[in-house]
This record gives sequence, structure tokens and C-alpha cells, in this order.
Amino acid sequence: MVLEKLGNSLKNTLSNIAKAIFVDDKLINDLVKDIQKSLLQADVNVKLVFDLTSKIKSRISKEETPAGLTKKEHLLNIVYGELVFFLGGEGNKIDIKVRPFRIMLVGLFGAGKTTTAGKLARFYSKRGYKTCLVGLDVHRPAAMSQLEQTAKRINVPSFTDSTSKDALKAYEKFESEIKDFEVIIIDTAGRDALSAGLISEIEALNKKIMPEERLLVISADIGQAAQKQAEQFNASCGITGIIATKMDGTAKAGGALSSCAVTGSPIKFIGVGEKIDDIEEFRPKNFVGRMLGMGDLEALLEKAKEAMTEEQAEDLGKRFLKGEFTLLDLYEQMEAMSKMGPLTKIVDMIPGFGQLKLPKEALQTQEGKLGKWKIAMQSMTEQELEEPDSLEAERIERISKGSGISQGEIRELVKQYRQSKKMVKLLKGHGDMGKMMKKLGGKMPKL
Repeated sequence: MVLEKLGNSLKNTLSNIAKAIFVDDKLINDLVKDIQKSLLQADVNVKLVFDLTSKIKSRISKEETPAGLTKKEHLLNIVYGELVFFLGGEGNKIDIKVRPFRIMLVGLFGAGKTTTAGKLARFYSKRGYKTCLVGLDVHRPAAMSQLEQTAKRINVPSFTDSTSKDALKAYEKFESEIKDFEVIIIDTAGRDALSAGLISEIEALNKKIMPEERLLVISADIGQAAQKQAEQFNASCGITGIIATKMDGTAKAGGALSSCAVTGSPIKFIGVGEKIDDIEEFRPKNFVGRMLGMGDLEALLEKAKEAMTEEQAEDLGKRFLKGEFTLLDLYEQMEAMSKMGPLTKIVDMIPGFGQLKLPKEALQTQEGKLGKWKIAMQSMTEQELEEPDSLEAERIERISKGSGISQGEIRELVKQYRQSKKMVKLLKGHGDMGKMMKKLGGKMPKL
């Protein structure tokens, strides 16, 4: 999970509020101290931390609790609202309004521009846009081959010229070929520092290309130094937004996010892993919700839509709500989940599940079991998949021999199926999960 330590720390703080009998000055002071400690440990600037917690404390003391909310709920809403505002408020989604829509990536050497270019191309091509990649990092030969390989892997055209040492001429060479694409992702060169040569090259490219978006790619592991980079690039090149990479593996990400937010340069995407699909639009509300264990339904639905057709999801969702699913449905569910990404990331998106503090090791073990269960199901007959209660000792022994999966693991699968069915009956029409499924109209796979 992105900012895992900060998320766990804040979840513990909110858990203490939920358990408290009274909302008094002591609880509020403890809450403020816990938030300060959590944010400082995440490398957020001291002044920003104290400004944020002062606002939280001021609102708690001055605001009347709205009708229909308890004082604790109001307290949680204030914390959530201020954290969202702190990280950019409503967010700044990129709308593809013109064709072609050109996105030029800038940044220092080592920030991950070329990798991010590939991720962005994948992001937009998956959403139906005719997308291409253009390599203008003429000073680093490896950048061209890296871009070409990525483009082949995601089935997107790439335009590179490894013989040219002039970025402007390289772009002019491909100008007529790329004009029919809907989204054009342009990778530019980086330097170890923001030098006059780099500024001059970016300014010339910017004048020629006139991109709709000029995005600064910045590595989250630089922490608070992100603010200085954002300000320098903005002054020199007029950036329209930021992509923060390496969000999943650094304690300094909190510093980078908050530092960028205060520059007035909105964060538009975040890189949350090494895989080609590990990039997300930065929506502060969803991001904070996930950190606090409230889930992120929007991202979950997006992944669900990529995993199966709407008809499949709707049919499976209806059966799930009725409690009529079989092992075949369970198999479909596992197939969909494997396409949606690692279980450790999916769980954070499900409302309420993030607060359960499920150990990462346990989720990874469960992921391994899912793979074995799928193999076991491939050795079952159609009748056994449709009628799991028919799986007695003799059949389990046959399936075990055919699949190479132990009898114990197959029994565990049957047990899991029965528990899932029982859980559905308990949840049907009750609690948050029931409400959530009804709200979604059955248009997502059960998890």
C-alpha cells in the first residue's frame, strides 16, 4: 500500500477515537499529537504539520456537531476533510478534450520518466485512446531501447531515433506520423540538476510541441526536496502538474506529496509499484480514504471493469446477492481478482477492510492458496463445480491425484466456499457490504 506506515499510524489514531467513551479535551489533544507524530514520521514539513493540526483543533473547538452525526463522527469527518484539503482538495484529473492530446514529461535524471511514459501509454490505451510514445531523450541511448521494449510489451507504437542528438529535430522527423493519434506521450531528457542546457532544450520543445500537459515526474523518495524541484521546473518550464513515482516504497512519500501540494502544482498521477499497470490518477479524497481504511470504491470499480465484461459482472453480482453462487462462480471471481492486481492492494480499496489490519503476510499466503485452488478446480467435473456439496472423500482423492493439489487444500477450498455462502446470507440486506453491493447494482465482482 502507498504510505503504508502513515496509513497504519493514522488508522490506529482513528481507532482510538472510535473506542473512546467521551470526546473531551484529552482525547482531542491526544488525537492532534498522534497526527503530528504520524505526519512527521512520513517526512512532512514541520510547519505544514503544525498548520494542519492547528486547523483541525480550531474546527473541533468552534464547530457545532451537525444534526444526525455523533461528536466522534464529526471529529473523524474533520480529520478526513482537512487531510484531503492538505493534499490538494478535489484533485486535478486530466480531461482529453482535444485530438491529438500531447503530454510531455520533464524531470531530473533517475526520476523514472521513461518508465512513467510507458505506464501512461498503457493507462490511456486501456481506456480506448489511440496512443503512441515518442522518445526524445537523445542523450541517454538506453532510454530509446527501454521505450521501444515497453511499447512492444503494451502493444503501443513508439517513435524513436537513436542516431539523432537533437531532440527538436527528432520530434520534427515524426511530426507527420503521430498527428493522427489521440494521445501522444513524449519522453524528454533529464539531468542531474536543473541546468541551463536542460531548461533551454525543454523550452525549445515546449514551443514547438505546444503540449496540452507538461508533467514533472518526481521521485517520492526525495521527500521535502520535491518542493524545490517543483518550484524550479514551474518557473522555468511552466509545468501543469506532477507525477509522483515510487510511492509504494519510501517513508518520504508524505513529504513529497505535501511539498508538491503547497507549490500550487497539482499532483495528477502517482506511481504505486513497479508493474506497468501500477499508476493511478491522484484523487486526494480516494487516497486519504484508502489510507484511513475507508476504502476506494472508485478505483475498485475501475479495476473490476477491466477484469470482466459488464454482463459477466452483473450476472455474477446478482447471484452473489442472492447467495446462489457455485464453485464455477468462485472460479470466475478468482480469475477476475487475479487480473485486478495483488490482494494486498485490492483489500485497501474495499470499504471497511482496511481497518481490519489484515497482516500482509496472511494476504500473500491467501494469494498463494487462490492459485492452487484454481488448479484443483480445473480437475473437477462440471457437476462437482455446480454442486460443491457432492465433494466427498472419494472425489477429493481423485481431484487431488489429477491436479497435484493435496487433499487438505481441496477440503480447505470446499470449506472456504461454504463459509463464503454462509457469509453472504448474513450480509444480504444488512451492513455496509450489503448496502455497497446494492449501490453498485451488482456491477462488480464480489471480493
